[in-house]
Amino acid sequence: MSEPKSAADLPGEAEKLDAADELAALRERFVLDDVVYLDGNSLGALPAGVPARVEDVVRRQWGELRIRSWEESGWWTAPERIGDRIAPLVGAAPGQVVVGDSTSVNVFKAVVAAVRMAGQGRDEILVDATTFPTDGYIAESAARMTGCALRPVAPDEVPTALGERTAAVLLNHVDYRTGRLHDLPALTAAVHAAGAYVVWDLCHSAGALPVGLDEHGVDLAVGCTYKYLNGGPGSPAYLYVRRDLQGRFDSPLPGWNSHAEPFGMRPGYAPAPGAVRGRVGTPDILSMLALEAALEVWDEDAVSVAAVRAKSLALTDFFLRCVGEYVPDGRVESMTPAAHAERGSQVALRCDDAGDVMKRLIEGGVVGDFRAPDVLRFGFTPLYVGFADVERAARTLARTLGRRG
Repeated sequence: MSEPKSAADLPGEAEKLDAADELAALRERFVLDDVVYLDGNSLGALPAGVPARVEDVVRRQWGELRIRSWEESGWWTAPERIGDRIAPLVGAAPGQVVVGDSTSVNVFKAVVAAVRMAGQGRDEILVDATTFPTDGYIAESAARMTGCALRPVAPDEVPTALGERTAAVLLNHVDYRTGRLHDLPALTAAVHAAGAYVVWDLCHSAGALPVGLDEHGVDLAVGCTYKYLNGGPGSPAYLYVRRDLQGRFDSPLPGWNSHAEPFGMRPGYAPAPGAVRGRVGTPDILSMLALEAALEVWDEDAVSVAAVRAKSLALTDFFLRCVGEYVPDGRVESMTPAAHAERGSQVALRCDDAGDVMKRLIEGGVVGDFRAPDVLRFGFTPLYVGFADVERAARTLARTLGRRG
């Protein structure tokens, strides 16, 4: 096919946009090769400072200090310390975020705790019907454990589905398949008006756009750290418990790490005050401290979430424009909302032969991912993705689809 079909200035425009990008210098803080990496919504790129930090943790803190590192290297306080570094990225004040366990485990803690706080007479859990499957599985298990009925509903149907029996509502901030951004402030207000508690899954929003947990009075929230926070494969998740709810937060997984006297080894459980009661067992120190090193990019360069969001929208706008100009008509259909207020930091394109197309894109140096049966997903991490990357990705997609045609 000829390329592009029109707007022949797009490559030059990409260069101009990159030149004006205030976040462009951050790319040097990541380990990137010649590929266009648009899969940060699944696994973020490696921050350049992480390998040396992990080596120090392994060789000096573990290898030399050994058990002393729990105190001397700050291992014991890492879950709260790193939680406080994540807090401003999700719009939370210190003392409300604790890092540890997986997203799935934290969803379970949060949903069960929400039902327990709701109290007698509330025996229904609403769950996002389009949620990532594990959230649905966990919600179903939590419902069985608490004697609640589980009702899947679309996020935009939540306000009318709420009732006097609703105890908890589990929602995704950004849809993992389509990239749709849901209205956290309005949905949170609706849940509260019904007397229920809301749990937000922030896996596809934290580090890519403003969240505003404190501002909007969110009760509980969870999220992973290996996507836009670039913490590494399997890096620990986090749990947010709003400050005024912490005294009532009754975790279904009480562990010695969340005990008021963890080394007292008492037979009876007494929860620690504050967000610490969200802990369970021994922290996973190696991956946790790798995450801490990864988060330094936000501190050292004074990167604001607002600037990241502005670039994210500009990148996704430009990608959709390039796709419209380059890709053969009728070959793909965007599933991602055009409106900025409804868009996360990814673009999902429906394509009949999406699995095969993504394989060939990766072979051509553009890394996204595929979701069955027909979705091409492209995640845009503003800390290291540039406009020239976007233009190259769209051009490669057009060539791939053009050959198929």
